[in-house]
Order: sequence, then structure tokens, then C-alpha cells
Amino acid sequence: MDKKEWYLEYQIHENRPGLLGEIASLLGMLRINIVTINGVEHRRRGMLIRSESDEAIERLTFIMKTMDIITLRKIREPKLRDRLAVRHGRYIERDEDEKKTFRFVRDELGLLVDFMAELFKKDGHRLIGIRGMPRVGKTESVVAASVCASKRWSFLSSTLLRQTIRSQLADDEFSENHIYIIDGIVSTMRASEKHRMLVSEIMRLPATKVVEHPDIFIRETEYSLDDFDYIIELRSDEAEEITYEAVDSGFSSFDIS
Repeated sequence: MDKKEWYLEYQIHENRPGLLGEIASLLGMLRINIVTINGVEHRRRGMLIRSESDEAIERLTFIMKTMDIITLRKIREPKLRDRLAVRHGRYIERDEDEKKTFRFVRDELGLLVDFMAELFKKDGHRLIGIRGMPRVGKTESVVAASVCASKRWSFLSSTLLRQTIRSQLADDEFSENHIYIIDGIVSTMRASEKHRMLVSEIMRLPATKVVEHPDIFIRETEYSLDDFDYIIELRSDEAEEITYEAVDSGFSSFDIS
């Protein structure tokens, strides 16, 4: 039988010496292997574990629930957020009301790049929106994530180095393995009809698209928030407000990265 991975997380109430050793010994007795271990939040520890026996996982769950110095919080098949939490030592913040929205600050660019790279590795149609003010690192993060995922990328519109507005792509740029990057402000408010037709064509392609400033893109096109699989918010700090007042007043250099 193949070994199956699980995510285990527990809260520590009394961080006394030897606690981790006791947990590791318990796992060993149940023939459960530790793949990765890290602190994931304040006084919480997360592990990726591997076992070929569901019964061993059930026994582990029962035993850990009887322990007073810890509280078992999660034991489940690992989700992407679980794997990244163990890898980076913290959970990605997700909006409580809008579950598809994930929040990052500039100090977490490494975590953001890793998160997007994992999304990019998945096959099939995927539409990702990324919100953020100018010079916060939106486009650079998308490009870095494409590199990490070993994917080619194409800018349909951008202001990364200078304003880019494409009206056609080369034959080798039409691929389901491409990452297509669209600036929602440039493509909807400053572009030609040829460019808009190209964007419409790419939006129908079963490939991953990343739209910067998705709120403007939604406002100016037939697409809605429901069409997006993920919304990422990137801020310089947690208190920064993402606003488009400069766009609405006609400020043409809003998105100088």
C-alpha cells in the first residue's frame, strides 16, 4: 500500500522540554513518518506526516485528543495552504467572508511567489486577479512565480518597464502552458480595439491568466468577480488601502510599477 500524506497541527499549552520528542516517539510507534515540521503560528506546530495506514491516523487522533498540554487543531489531507504554512512558518491570510481572496504584504513576497507558483503548476483554465497600489511588486511577483513554476509568460499589457499594449502574439505564444499577464487598467482604459480583441481571444484560451487591477477589469468588461478563481491582495503594509481614485480622476501613470 502506498503511503499517504496528512497535515497535522496542534496548539501547545505547555511548551516544556521534550514535548516534540514525545510527539515524534508517538508517531514512530504508530509507524508514521514525519516529512516536514515547522512552527506555523504562535505556539502552534504543523507537520506533514506520511502513513500507509488510515487506522494509525485514527489512533493518533484519539491519543492526541486525550493530551492536556496540547490541543489537536487539524489532521487532514494537506491543502496548498497547509504545505506552504509548514514551508514558510506561517499561514497565508484569507478573507473570512470572501474565501477566494488571499492577502499578502510586501515583506511576504517570497511566500506570495511560492503560492502563485503552486497555482501556476496546475493544468487547465485559471483566472487570477491581483490587487495592489503602484510599485508594490505585483508584476515582478507574477514573473518570478512563472519562473519558479517553469512556465513561459507573455505580457498582453503592462507598465513594468514601459507601457506595453500588444495587438498580436507570435505563434509560439499561444499555448495552454503560458501564463498571460494583463493590466486591467491599460487593457480596458487605454488600449485599441485590436488589443481588446486579443485579450478576448486569450481569455477564452484554457490557460492561466493573471489580471492586475481586476476591479477595473470587471467594471469595464463583461466579466464578474465570480469568473475569478483567486484574488490576491498585495500591500506595502497591512494598513495600506487599495484605492483607484487616481484612475477615476484620469491619472494616467497610476500603475507605474
